[in-house]
Amino acid sequence: MKIDAKSVLIPTITLFLICVIVTGLLAGTNAITKDQIAAQAAETERVSRTMVLPSAADFQENTLSGEDGDIVYYTGVDSSGNTAGYVFTTEAKGYGGTVQVMTGLDGEGKVSGVVILSHDETPGLGANAEKEEFRSQYVGQSVSNAPLSVVKSGQAGEGQILAITGATITSTAVTDAVNQAVELYSLVKEG
Repeated sequence: MKIDAKSVLIPTITLFLICVIVTGLLAGTNAITKDQIAAQAAETERVSRTMVLPSAADFQENTLSGEDGDIVYYTGVDSSGNTAGYVFTTEAKGYGGTVQVMTGLDGEGKVSGVVILSHDETPGLGANAEKEEFRSQYVGQSVSNAPLSVVKSGQAGEGQILAITGATITSTAVTDAVNQAVELYSLVKEG
């Protein structure tokens, strides 16, 4: 079998042109949708803030300077303008990757809510961290009981979180992220 330049060049140029066209279409789609995606992400975060700190009527963005750079957090204020609590977004290493968690802490130093913003955990196992029955274990936990710990079985006591069956690493990641939020809360309260 004889290979000539034409039999190699035509398929190569055709494949190159297909790649250029597909790349252009993907870039165009990204340019058209990136603002909508950013707006939807901002709306999701806004809704999540109201879920984790339901006593707040409004939120004020603040910055806390830390060793790893500036940390953005929100101060929730009630309808009278008084501080209702704080909202922090933190992350920790889970089984499948990073687990990003939003945690609300009320003015008394108790967890008022936890929302999983993003994760790459195993569906049916680690993904169960999104379920209310798991997240509700954090509500009411006090800063004075920090750091929270994970127990694998039995009854979870004060300062303890009962792990999701088959997903202890994910449970620990969420708990670590909440503990980070508690540390940030303490820094904010100290001034």
